[in-house]
Amino acid sequence: MAQRRVSMRKTKEILRLKFEAGLGNHKIGRALGVSASTVWDTVARFQATGLTWPLSSDVSEANLEARLYRRHGSLEANPERVPDWAGVQRELRRKHVTLRLLWEEYKAESPDGYQYSWFCEGFREWRKGVDLVMRQEHKLAERVFIDWAGDTIPVVDSETGEVRPCYLFLAVLGASNYAYAEPSLTQDAAAFLGAHVRLFEFLGGVPELLVPDNLKTGVTSPCYYEPDLNPAYTALAEHYGVCVLPTRPARPRDKAKVEAGVLYAERRIMAPLAAAAVLQPGGGSVRRGR
Repeated sequence: MAQRRVSMRKTKEILRLKFEAGLGNHKIGRALGVSASTVWDTVARFQATGLTWPLSSDVSEANLEARLYRRHGSLEANPERVPDWAGVQRELRRKHVTLRLLWEEYKAESPDGYQYSWFCEGFREWRKGVDLVMRQEHKLAERVFIDWAGDTIPVVDSETGEVRPCYLFLAVLGASNYAYAEPSLTQDAAAFLGAHVRLFEFLGGVPELLVPDNLKTGVTSPCYYEPDLNPAYTALAEHYGVCVLPTRPARPRDKAKVEAGVLYAERRIMAPLAAAAVLQPGGGSVRRGR
């Protein structure tokens, strides 16, 4: 059964994230709402064309699509050619056994089987799927976790006395837990995207991955398998050359870093400000925001 065919827009984004950002198939798949096997198949088809990334100006989308999806026997999935990955893993535990040695044995038995690069990639993808729960390892400058704090800060208009809620945008670096906080009177798309721009300016650079919660300003259709990003958020990611990897719905472990950052901000920033605003001159009171 052939892998799922994706639109040319997603195909080009898969290739950009693979060859420019250097991301793995699982990260690309989650960012674009496709399976890792689809990413693998797309990249393999592209490599089989002999083209290089970035594409030259004379390669149109129609030409690229024709070259990617013309029928190649070696590119069609064939269960008989899929190695026994569990057996490969067992063999690798033996002394002096390498993936190349196992691939050579595999090719001797299946001459029309996968090439070495596909063999290695397939084994890595299979091994990732074996571990149901995996500890997150964060590399420097790799990820920034993003969310809005649940509580609000009451802001009083000095002229009218009107009390308005002020929201807090939070961003936490994965490796260092370094947090960035920015107040905002709204949570609309302009405020959300503007906070990202100021975050990048403050950090003096951009991460590889943005990991937002499933906010309406960032993710238009939260989904376990195929989340759809807001077009403006996608444009911002393309402009800065980063990948957006939304957290999975109802998976708090995916955003533990920013949840801890929100808790810290609520205790050390929002609570003192709210307490200071409880009693106003003249005896008036201000309710704590929620």
